[in-house]
Amino acid sequence: MNKRGSGIFMHITSLPSKYGIGDIGPEAFGFADLLEDTGQSYWQVLPVTRTEREFGNSPYSSVSAFAFNPLLISPELLMEEGLLEDVDTEGAGLLQGKVDYSRVIPFKTKLLDGAYENFRAGKGSLAGVFDEFCREQAYWLDDHCLFTVLKEKFGGAPWNEWPEEFSGRRPEALEKAAKDEEYGIGKEKFLQFIFFRQWKALREYCNGKGIQIVGDLPIYVNYDSADVWSHTQLFKLDENRNMTVVSGVPPDYFSSTGQKWGNPVYDWEALKSSGYRWWLRRLKHTFDTFDMVRIDHFRGLVAYWEIPADAETGEHGKWVDVPVRDLFNAVFKRFPCLPVVAEDLGYITPDVREVVRDFRLPGMKVLIFAFGEEDPTHPYLPHTYGRNYVAYTGVHDTNTARGWFEQEAGEAARERLCRYAGRRVTAEDVHWHMIRMVMGSVADISMIPMQDVLGLGSEARMNFPSSGKNNWEWRMLPGQFCAEARDGLREMVYTYGRA
Repeated sequence: MNKRGSGIFMHITSLPSKYGIGDIGPEAFGFADLLEDTGQSYWQVLPVTRTEREFGNSPYSSVSAFAFNPLLISPELLMEEGLLEDVDTEGAGLLQGKVDYSRVIPFKTKLLDGAYENFRAGKGSLAGVFDEFCREQAYWLDDHCLFTVLKEKFGGAPWNEWPEEFSGRRPEALEKAAKDEEYGIGKEKFLQFIFFRQWKALREYCNGKGIQIVGDLPIYVNYDSADVWSHTQLFKLDENRNMTVVSGVPPDYFSSTGQKWGNPVYDWEALKSSGYRWWLRRLKHTFDTFDMVRIDHFRGLVAYWEIPADAETGEHGKWVDVPVRDLFNAVFKRFPCLPVVAEDLGYITPDVREVVRDFRLPGMKVLIFAFGEEDPTHPYLPHTYGRNYVAYTGVHDTNTARGWFEQEAGEAARERLCRYAGRRVTAEDVHWHMIRMVMGSVADISMIPMQDVLGLGSEARMNFPSSGKNNWEWRMLPGQFCAEARDGLREMVYTYGRA
């Protein structure tokens, strides 16, 4: 990361679409055109793994660390492949400006079921490349697809509540299930294949325009996931395969009681003895998907906050060390040019900073954190940034710039912002002032959430940490990225040498 550049942070679900949720079809290609037009070099998205209604539709809470999200598949591109007829969206109650998952999930599931039926009938001429995909991805695909159909077979129950022959993965039971559930397994493989095919086309299109796609890698996986079910030995579980400790963070900016995420934590000794094989495969899969990736909660790869499973909040935990240098020596041996950004926000201790520095990993700076106290050397003020950073106005877990200014900043913080900007800042123009500060910093990459480019308030916030409601829903309206916003963004990019 040695080139000065600029990017936009907007998840795929936030794109406009008449199908109720953004997808990787024509609107995504059109957005790439707009990024090129405004001089951008990066498009950052959230994880594109499967989301589930039972987990709040969070892209950070998936049934698989490898499987892609079928909701992001484009119906238009399925039509071009001959796998769908024209789709009637009238009467479906699909919304613009918001993802209504209660309507979107059954609507798109029905479309995808129809596409699979057409594929089985021989339409689309994709059988050969489908078989090749299944062979290449078998190391994760087979377990994921079997997990998916078994979970449906047992009424959505978590895997540890399945009959013992399935929860304990007895070979004869799994072999029989694979034969009995051939249709469902084939459908899930088909959906993963279609996503992979469509995503590859979008990524190649972006790369052709000089745009790199930046992804996101949550370090933890769900307990009720294909990953834990098929690799129980890699996680801290008791003799009954239940969690005794879980992941989270201590009290910080986002929560005064900390956060209890509830994910199983890794057995790092078991991972080390295997040569970190699972992690290396996961990273390879991630780098095959994205050009660069942000490792979410990076500090958890140095030392993680371990919470008793029966604790109510995240306060009552302890730090546990990870063999991080041994891990990253293995990672760099496999990937000498590691295209990652370390999410080093929150409670960061000297050992985390040493690892980031010693392995020369880019870190993050978030401007919205800079004005909460009177400190001219605050590490999130732009004049303190170094080059090897990605600088943001805000991220998906924070308010928008305008929402922060109007609802959270307080008089003292607003005054500090005005003094730093050298002029009176208002709610109507705060986003441009904050974009200018980030763009003008020496950080190699500036990354601006789309909501801040548009000057939107808290109604456009993507996520409220520790809340399971009304998250991951915001969408940009058709035509909302108007000429005025594009002109302003383009001018900033060229003014600060980021084109």
